[in-house]
Amino acid sequence: MNDSTTNYEPPQVWVWNKESGGKFANINRPIAGPTHDKALPVGQHPLQLYSLATPNGVKVTVMLEELLALGHAGAEYDAWLISINDGDQFGSGFVEVNPNSKIPALMDRSGSQPIRVFESGAILIYLAEKFGNAMLPIEPARRAECLSWLFWQMGSAPYLGGGFGHFYAYAPFKIEYAIDRFAMEVKRQLDVLDRRLADSEYLGGDAYTIADIAVWPWYGALAKGLLYSAGEFLQVEQYKNVQRWTEQIAARPAVKRGRMVNRRWGDPASQLHERHDASDFANRTQDKLAPEG
Repeated sequence: MNDSTTNYEPPQVWVWNKESGGKFANINRPIAGPTHDKALPVGQHPLQLYSLATPNGVKVTVMLEELLALGHAGAEYDAWLISINDGDQFGSGFVEVNPNSKIPALMDRSGSQPIRVFESGAILIYLAEKFGNAMLPIEPARRAECLSWLFWQMGSAPYLGGGFGHFYAYAPFKIEYAIDRFAMEVKRQLDVLDRRLADSEYLGGDAYTIADIAVWPWYGALAKGLLYSAGEFLQVEQYKNVQRWTEQIAARPAVKRGRMVNRRWGDPASQLHERHDASDFANRTQDKLAPEG
């Protein structure tokens, strides 16, 4: 560790005059808006999803697959791959759907005027309400519990991703203080979940809800050591109730399908780069498995 990491004194005014370093330095910048003109493709279904199978993206593809499994034919969707490493999220078409330039982003073209929805939690609520409060309880107390855990994930995951994940896995050099600080917080979060799941089958109660769909891609992957390869470091196996819940959700057929969509890493058998029809899972032709790059 060099002196610049231990004795840094912030200037009076911060200026962006060098890259931040780390894995995603090429796409980090302090300004919003598009960097280039690029229209988004539009497929045959009213629901058009522009995403990538990061934890936030998986939330929405799992939700859509669960809706289809419940018999909601109107939840058929096209899922287009957005390569964030290549800066696709800064194309003009994507920025029109999500001015925050983050995946996932959804366009609902089922009505007279297209509706854009961005932020994964907002998309889950929108889809649940669109399809008769599917996986979103109506009774006030149960609804409040479900939404409380949904928003718990919205507030907690930045500490897991941008905090722990960045400093543990992606930062250009290791900073002991930063890793220790965020590791402590992530373990506290796992304990919060474990205590809740000791008393309840699912986060919202005895029924599977959008709260589980929101939390599982982040904390389920963490519990299985798949996120940041940090399982041993965080001793995730000690959270027995989180482990039970993680495996229970992972076994759902819709979750297995949703996890594949817009995925371009890992076992090729687990990848479906684009999804335009339910048959794509069985007929994963080369156009659905576009080459890397």
